[in-house]
Amino acid sequence: MKNTGTFTKLPPAGLLRQLSNCYETTCLQAFSNSVSWLIYIEQGKIIYATHSVEPFDRLERQMRRLHQQIPLVDNEVRVQMRLVFEAEDHDHFPNQPPEYEAINWLVTEQHLLPTQATLLIQELVKEVIEWFILIKTGTYELAEPIHDLTKICQLDINTVIEECQNQLQNWRYLGRYISSPYQRPYLLVSSKFQDKRLPPLKENITNWMKGFSLRHLAIIMNQDELQLALSLYPYIVKGSIVLHEPDPPFDKLPKTNGSLLPFSEDSTESVKEKLFISDVALSKDPPPETSIISENNVAVEPLVTDIADLPPDDLQPETVDSKIDADSQKVKVNPRTTQKTYKIISVDDSPTILKEISRYLEDENFTLVTINEPVKAVMSIIRHKPDLILLDLNMAGIDGYELCRIIRNNSLFKNIPIIFVTSNKGIIDKVKARFVGASGYLTKPFTRAELLKMIFMHLA
Repeated sequence: MKNTGTFTKLPPAGLLRQLSNCYETTCLQAFSNSVSWLIYIEQGKIIYATHSVEPFDRLERQMRRLHQQIPLVDNEVRVQMRLVFEAEDHDHFPNQPPEYEAINWLVTEQHLLPTQATLLIQELVKEVIEWFILIKTGTYELAEPIHDLTKICQLDINTVIEECQNQLQNWRYLGRYISSPYQRPYLLVSSKFQDKRLPPLKENITNWMKGFSLRHLAIIMNQDELQLALSLYPYIVKGSIVLHEPDPPFDKLPKTNGSLLPFSEDSTESVKEKLFISDVALSKDPPPETSIISENNVAVEPLVTDIADLPPDDLQPETVDSKIDADSQKVKVNPRTTQKTYKIISVDDSPTILKEISRYLEDENFTLVTINEPVKAVMSIIRHKPDLILLDLNMAGIDGYELCRIIRNNSLFKNIPIIFVTSNKGIIDKVKARFVGASGYLTKPFTRAELLKMIFMHLA
């Protein structure tokens, strides 16, 4: 078959089926709307698939979603993995995608069994292929296969496509109001929300509805993302919840309300019935699952929710001393009391950066303490006992590495997330950050979404 082409002549699903039928071994490279795609195929089976939009965010979400199946991949392991393998530049791929290298590392370090790695890869591939088959315009190229690509599993292409199309059809039933799982729900404080005819929402979900996408909210709430979307659907229809468009770069991905089905004009209950007919929701007697893994690999266990992973509830308001008059420390308290208010300390000798962080977090469930005199930071941290620390790397008097080491030497803060905030992008800086005990690395300049994502990764 031709080595290059466009998706206007051959749709993505059709291309994959052709590659499956002729038992090709190749690397399918595709380009659409500034997004790059790689699908590794061996003898008509998928080895791995990825795209250039936040691959480590995708890996992080799937690992959190599968926490019961992969219990050894805890937060500490995930942080270490990202510090080692996550690249700053996702505009192009190396021969082997860095997140795939990370999965191989997890297997080598015995954080994952091969069967668990197979499960993880299966879920990642399904998510990528869901977006791939939605492409309307773009180009593709069949490149030489990568001979040194480590093979963990092989996935049947036709079964992957079928499962992805079923999932997209479910999103399509919600497509009149929801066009992407990366849309961001915001709760409007209005009389509409008091409509007693609307089903009750989980009490703590409204506290997280301040910028996270439906997909990320589902991970926070430990809930299937379609179930979550369905629970919010009547509020969206009534206008009590508004959906903002996806944050960049997720806005580059195709919309889910494409041309698979006509728009649903059904009521919320009718949509619910359609969704629950499929295998989306957990039921008392779920139908047996069909594995998409080829030959000798192990089938996937159904997911079970675990309330232990929900953000902790705390109905008592957190009291914070707000009578700090020194210019070097400023405390901002969010008045909401329906959920625990997380306390964050930001240490930076730049008032501009501290002001920007304060602005980004002003409407969130956080108490923010800003410190612009690094030499006084340790005593302030001991006094406030934060849930997370944002730490500038290059400061006068004491650098972030040394300050992080001092904080980690205190037994009270051995497990507190410490995030370096820096303009340094080098791999040496990341390795050194990991050596002194940093939990994450946020590169300046950063957006509000990037800051919230980093905080969510360590506190949710």
